[in-house]
Amino acid sequence: MTITKKWKTIVAATVGSCLICVSAYAAGTEKSNKYNAEPINEVEFYGNPASSIAAGVSVPAGSAYLFTSGTVPPVINKEGKTVYERYGDTKTQGIGILKAIETQLKDKGLTLADVAYLRVYVTADAAKEGKFDYQGWFDAYAQFFGTEANPVKPARSTVGIASLVSSDWLIEIEAVAVYPKHHNQD
Repeated sequence: MTITKKWKTIVAATVGSCLICVSAYAAGTEKSNKYNAEPINEVEFYGNPASSIAAGVSVPAGSAYLFTSGTVPPVINKEGKTVYERYGDTKTQGIGILKAIETQLKDKGLTLADVAYLRVYVTADAAKEGKFDYQGWFDAYAQFFGTEANPVKPARSTVGIASLVSSDWLIEIEAVAVYPKHHNQD
C-alpha cells in the first residue's frame, strides 16, 4: 500500500510539472517577435552614420542580385619593371578595380549605388615593410563610396591574406549589387 501512495505522488508531481512547463511555453509563444515584422520594400543600409561602411544591409524578398567574381587590378604599364610600375600601390590598384567594377555594373544596368556588399582581399606590401596597406585601400574606397556623388556605404569585409594568384596584385575585390525594384535583368 505504501508503494502505491509513492507512485501516486510521483505521477502527480510529474503531471503537475508537465502542466507548469506547458503553460510557461504557451505563455511565451504569445509574445510578439522582437524584430520588426514590417516588410522591407527597398534595400536598407543600417549602422553608425559616422562609419565609412554599413553595419549591415537588408534586402527585400524577391530581389535580384549581381555577384561579381574577384576583380583584380588592371595593368597600368606593361613595360614596368616593378609591381608599382606595372600595377601601382594598394590605393592605385583599389581605384583601378573599383573603376572596373563600376564598368561591370554599368554593363548590367547598375551603378556603384546599387552595391550592397564588398569583400576585399588585401596582401602584404613589401614596400610597406611587409605590412598590409589597409589605409591605401580605405583611401581608394573613399573616392567611390560615402561621397556626395554616391552616398551609399555598403557592408564590407576587408581580409588580410597571404597571397593572391599573381604576386603583383596587392588587392582583389568582389561586389554584390542589388537590382532596383521592377528592373529587367535581360
